[in-house]
Amino acid sequence: MERSTRERDGSAAAASRGGAAAAGRHKRWTAAAVILALAATGLTARAGRSTAQSASEDALIERARGIHERVMTLDTHNDISVANFTRERNYTQDLGTQVNLPKMFAGGLDASFFIVYVGQDRSADAFTPAGYARAYKEAIAKFDAIHRLCEQIAPDRIGLALTSADARRIYASGRKVAFIGVENGYPIGEDLGRIKEFADRGARYLSLAHNGHSQLSDSNTGETEGWKWNGVSPLGRRAIVELNRQGVMIDVSHPSKASMMQTLEISKAPIIASHSAVRALADHSRNLDDEQLRALKKNGGVAQIVAFSAYVKTDSPERRRALDAVRKQFNLPPGTPLGGRGGPGARGGVAAGQGDAPRGSGGRSGAAAALSDEQRAALQQTLADVDEKFPPPPRATVKDFVAHL
Repeated sequence: MERSTRERDGSAAAASRGGAAAAGRHKRWTAAAVILALAATGLTARAGRSTAQSASEDALIERARGIHERVMTLDTHNDISVANFTRERNYTQDLGTQVNLPKMFAGGLDASFFIVYVGQDRSADAFTPAGYARAYKEAIAKFDAIHRLCEQIAPDRIGLALTSADARRIYASGRKVAFIGVENGYPIGEDLGRIKEFADRGARYLSLAHNGHSQLSDSNTGETEGWKWNGVSPLGRRAIVELNRQGVMIDVSHPSKASMMQTLEISKAPIIASHSAVRALADHSRNLDDEQLRALKKNGGVAQIVAFSAYVKTDSPERRRALDAVRKQFNLPPGTPLGGRGGPGARGGVAAGQGDAPRGSGGRSGAAAALSDEQRAALQQTLADVDEKFPPPPRATVKDFVAHL
């Protein structure tokens, strides 16, 4: 499954406040996803096969379908836009988003983590009370939007789960299950009491950083822009303890490797990587290397493979250097998605489709959205020149995605 035009997932994560107990169940869900993906890859090679081979593939597909129908399928990272949670426009409609209720029912997706995402502010007052207040306001608007969907717009079709028991109850009722994850701990500011507030609002996981260093930890973007904390900050260490105390899982998909490894040392509970891929197959700072994957296994945590083309099938080193130069030329933060042919955001997820919005370092539409029309036109032309000299790789396929599983 794929999420918005930027990133998504493919394994599972725990929803209860006792996240450790739930982690084992998600491994079963992951196995189902693997079998389904393998079956899907077989569909493209059916032509010309013998009757025996076709029968074997049919049996595999039926086995996968049976598992899919028996388990609670879960997507651990689904980006949202508040604009899609109004009375007039909402997830009861088959919007251009890759996840909504009609698509969940049609595709057999039972549960989804709806994401309270706030981009990392890089303005001069980002780490002041004013900056934290802006981020907090944005986060609360998304919490409210998710509650509005589950409690006012479509309570007969989807329910918000705060515990694993809630999830089983909602699932048994025939409704879809919503969980809440927080991407980027920036909105809590320096008030760790907000961790409890976010948990009370339904948050069941939180990442310490996104694209750009937060007050809690370094981001993966430090590989190109340098480090701020060399891992987790002193405040971030206290935040990890409080997250454990409140039963909120820690998501390590965007923080740096050092931040992840230090989180493992501090956390008393399993952690998750809600949308990451395998760095040995795609050398991107957002992905997990072998040391990280082994550490995650030892911790009892889980990783959901991200079905985002740029992280499943990475650009060549020459192209990456050229795009880094473009970011500097146009004053864009490291990590800002620049896409492939067609300009910013052109390379989206493995599956084509519109998401709530692609996102970069400062918001869902990315830092490029803040450019003037003239600057954006110049950026488009510069990217076209890069494409001509260093073509982007083909969009990742399901086969490429399955390799990461």
